[in-house]
Amino acid sequence: MSGHNKWAQIKRQKGSEDAKKSKVFGKYGSLIANEVKRLKGDVNAASVKALVDKAKKENMPKETIERALKKGQSSDMVASEELIYEAYGPGACAMIIVALTSNRNKAAQEIKHILSKNGFALASAGSATWAFTRHPDGEYTPNSTMDLEDADLSALEKLVDELEECEEVQDVYTNVE
Repeated sequence: MSGHNKWAQIKRQKGSEDAKKSKVFGKYGSLIANEVKRLKGDVNAASVKALVDKAKKENMPKETIERALKKGQSSDMVASEELIYEAYGPGACAMIIVALTSNRNKAAQEIKHILSKNGFALASAGSATWAFTRHPDGEYTPNSTMDLEDADLSALEKLVDELEECEEVQDVYTNVE
């Protein structure tokens, strides 16, 4: 059987899984470093410990967590800020896009580009947040949910995937069931 190599398939699958893990680890690393920087180097704060626990649940290596903690304590690190963007997606579903960035303009342009490429635009401040409740840990839950048709649901999945691939975007919340 020429052209069939089991190792090639394993390598491709492993590469795909490693890329997903790397993206998750990178997001948690930047969240941890930013929180430590915001707290002026206090690695024993409850919010830092909560982020470290979340990272451990995602199987983030101990060395990577320690690097993120040291990076946050470093004086060289530029503090990132959390930005909240609002939009309406397929089927008029409300979306909250949470970005963590040190460059506001870059993040805004990348998010606008992804939205416009898919036929959507940013909404004005407060136009979508009414549909969500923000919890003290920063998570958003929808006040009510809506159902979408299959075509709108697949368009939403594509849009959310593209947004999550953007390195500045931390989370995307929708009010879709």
